[in-house]
Amino acid sequence: MKVVGVDLGGTTTTIGLVDSEKESIVNKVQIDTNVHEGYVRVIERISRVINDIKDDSAAVGVGCPGSIYEGVVRFSPNLPDWKDVPLAKMIEERTGLKTFVENDANSFVLGEKWFGDGKGKKHIVALTLGTGVGGGVITHGILLKGHLGIGAELGHVTVMPRGPICGCGNYGCLEALASATAIVRMANEGKKKYPDSLIFKSEKITAKVVMDAARMGDELVVRIRDIMVESLGIAIAGFIHIFNPEIVIIGGGIARAGDLILNPLKKEVKRRVMPSFEGTYEIVISKLLDDSGVLGAASVALERLEV
Repeated sequence: MKVVGVDLGGTTTTIGLVDSEKESIVNKVQIDTNVHEGYVRVIERISRVINDIKDDSAAVGVGCPGSIYEGVVRFSPNLPDWKDVPLAKMIEERTGLKTFVENDANSFVLGEKWFGDGKGKKHIVALTLGTGVGGGVITHGILLKGHLGIGAELGHVTVMPRGPICGCGNYGCLEALASATAIVRMANEGKKKYPDSLIFKSEKITAKVVMDAARMGDELVVRIRDIMVESLGIAIAGFIHIFNPEIVIIGGGIARAGDLILNPLKKEVKRRVMPSFEGTYEIVISKLLDDSGVLGAASVALERLEV
């Protein structure tokens, strides 16, 4: 079966034709989202690309940041004027294809279920570590969404009650301690105490610059890494106790740090989980990486068509 996956982002949008039987992306196009033009023009541009590549697709799946309910974007911090936008309906009208929309973090966990390390598993927790921290949960093979479909905000569990303020307004959220934004903030905060840190030799401080410096044993960066790992360990141990997953999958840009994060994270989680949970789960880095957005979006359609 072929479906179109739309990874809708605040800066760029990637649209791909996905063959579920071959488990591959047949065609992929990336465009600037240009949110400043307004949602109608954005959707029209996306729809034109879908029409160009759709071939004999059965449907369209969209992964979109924000609160999504029955194909409507209720609110999205990355898409400023998208309030109560009937995204699914508007794409259907322009492409003739049945369209399904899901929160991008939920799309990520569905992508892992269909194409990644979650394939064949019925109990999955997935975290995306990027600008923010997103999360998705599958239990008994079903995507866990909650009362109004906006649940599983795993990035906003509190891991440090008196910790730094989060973008959501709360203090000490996982997102405020383990996201790319948090890493850059902690790096800047450490400049006075660690002025000779390798990261300050770069023109621009990014999460990648920080993680690269950690491989060289930079003292400030190791401290940042340890705070991030401890925060993730607290959160993931809690998720294991609550959801009893077979697998915990870490994705997003920070996941590219690989074993630099994964190895200490496994130790931290093991230290915090109850003995009865030992050996019941595994923690892995997503292997989908650059394709996770499109494959996740495509999985939104595959999941709904299967039902």
